[in-house]
Amino acid sequence: MALPPPKNAAREIPRFPGMLWDILRAGRGRPEDTVLRQRVRLHRLIEYARSRSPFYRERYAALPRRVRELPELPPVSKSELMADFDGWATDPAVSRKTAEAFIADPARIGRLYLDRYVAFSTSGTTGTPAVILQDSGAMSVYQALLLARRLPTLIAAGAFRPFLRNRARTATIITTGGHFASSVVEALVRMRHPGLADRNRTFSLRTPLPELVRALNEFRPAIVGSYPTVLAVLAGEQAAGRLRIAPALLLSGAERLSTPLGERISGAFRCPVRDTYAASEFMGIAFDCRYGRLHVNADWLILEPVDAAGEPVAPGEASRTTLLTNLANRVQPLIRYDLGDSVTVLPTACPCGSPLPSIRPEGRRDETLWIELADGESRPLIPLVLATAV
Repeated sequence: MALPPPKNAAREIPRFPGMLWDILRAGRGRPEDTVLRQRVRLHRLIEYARSRSPFYRERYAALPRRVRELPELPPVSKSELMADFDGWATDPAVSRKTAEAFIADPARIGRLYLDRYVAFSTSGTTGTPAVILQDSGAMSVYQALLLARRLPTLIAAGAFRPFLRNRARTATIITTGGHFASSVVEALVRMRHPGLADRNRTFSLRTPLPELVRALNEFRPAIVGSYPTVLAVLAGEQAAGRLRIAPALLLSGAERLSTPLGERISGAFRCPVRDTYAASEFMGIAFDCRYGRLHVNADWLILEPVDAAGEPVAPGEASRTTLLTNLANRVQPLIRYDLGDSVTVLPTACPCGSPLPSIRPEGRRDETLWIELADGESRPLIPLVLATAV
């Protein structure tokens, strides 16, 4: 007999005020308190996945009812989950056929799949395209993490006067035309808060560079958010005098931001650059602190950097890949999911005093390809544009 839709899934996640308060406390607590939160949430997630997901019920059938340690569970890959998409979901109304039809329609960007799930598509840069669904509980967790841990560092880093001088305008330069996480979230915000539309603009990476520079000069953003490779290209335009903007803050994500590159970008725009490590599978894996270290939001996810044999690597050693467990999302449980990224756990405590572990993502080190045109000018080919176009 088919299970009814999981109407109680949202109750697995605390209500927003209590969740926000707990996140604030975890950021000021002890590392062992974070581990305790992980254990409690992990056991709840495993129980939910076993009872609601045919995929996990079968996969864990031979395992003891009470799993003591996470490595007792077998890892899962993107290709395995996509191959049994319907069985992976905990909501029987979810199907691969309808989900893929939904993300194939650009007109539905910013709308909810089945009127209750945020749907992302991945570009398949790691080999297998995927459809990732996020339920309301997970989206609430991501929002609370942003408010509690990202927003304060942005306020501290930004220059208040240029922020107000540019009327708090925000420019987001991303890959458009698909249900990619950044495009979907931006569309959701615009649809739910239409009053912000005039101050928040999205610019497509597919726009020719001279046109993009001209549009940014006209918009005069206070905050610019994009990928490191894009910010590096724009820094070159700013240094050359073609781009003439005075942002208060730059936001980087989706690729690794090296220290030298971050310093070059910051120097060109004369403002701070803040970094975020995120993925479609978890929208705020790590946020940087004032010392430039990325701190994992370990109270709501578990990262396991492992070697080629799936064994844990020591702090200070780059992993072959990383296993991610999302403790927030229920509609598509991700338990020891092979993220495909190489990550190094930093072995020393951060000067900022955060109890959350700090990491350095080693993967996603993309480089911009420059091509020479017939007129002798050079134009950049951004890696993410190439990845989503092929």
